[in-house]
Amino acid sequence: FLHPPEVYRLSVGTGEASVWSKVPRPVDPSPFILEQVRYPSNDGTLIPLFLVHRRDLALDGATPFLLMGYGGFGVSMEPAFDPTLYPWLEAGGAVAVAGVRGGGEYGEEWHRAGARGHKQNTFDDFIAAAEHLIGGCYTTPGCLAIQGGSNGGLLVGAALTQRPELFAAVICADPLLDMVRYHRFGAGRTWISEYGSPEDADAFEWLYAYSPYHRVRAGTCYPPVLFVSSDSDDRVDPLHARKMAAALQDACDGATPVLLRIEAHAGHGGADRVRSAVEAWTDIYAFLFATLGMSLADAGQPAVGLGC
Repeated sequence: FLHPPEVYRLSVGTGEASVWSKVPRPVDPSPFILEQVRYPSNDGTLIPLFLVHRRDLALDGATPFLLMGYGGFGVSMEPAFDPTLYPWLEAGGAVAVAGVRGGGEYGEEWHRAGARGHKQNTFDDFIAAAEHLIGGCYTTPGCLAIQGGSNGGLLVGAALTQRPELFAAVICADPLLDMVRYHRFGAGRTWISEYGSPEDADAFEWLYAYSPYHRVRAGTCYPPVLFVSSDSDDRVDPLHARKMAAALQDACDGATPVLLRIEAHAGHGGADRVRSAVEAWTDIYAFLFATLGMSLADAGQPAVGLGC
């Protein structure tokens, strides 16, 4: 999370290694620390959790935390350098990344334990991560934000609708949210092996049970939500974000901010132009900072390469 990738040259004759190529560091990683812990899910399964924060940060129970996860298709949430996390870290926030079931952190068995009829395990693991951070005096529900994209958007959408009282803010990007009709749009039909087909009676039962769109209830106190999608996403149709935003706006009756950001002329994962990506992350952090009452750190560097 803290160090950009480097390519090493290894001499087979001497065994000596030297740096052959590396990405210049845009920030100094030395003030930050990375640690890994494990916490129990509701069935006792131990789930890995990475924590990143400033070394001098007092984890006193009121630290703003950004909890992220994916939990699908055997994809592992491995430590990887992400410069977009630094505005959050420099402002005094901490990041938690949960390796929930459905991913590939512990092989194919771990994946299968969070797929098809076992998908609720994925959501239980993520909710347990939030409860661990709150119960372990890392943070409070009023300081805990969650973020996920694509299948991770389904993850945070399920957490939002199943346990809304745990979270202060939600970033739900390029999400799958209507699991009863997901197979009819975008690339949805290619994911039937992962989720199951709504046209199969048994699969329909478990899909409908957790489908975030179908779990929205009027009168429920939902946290502020920012949906992020793209108008040309041919993988996950933006209809998921659009209809979920409308459902939450109706359920909350204007009492809670429910926002929808659609990137024009962009596909799955958002804009590939640097300027558009910077604008998107600016909106995301503006939403998070305003919702959690945070302020940008004084120090900073101007963005470069915005003409790309």
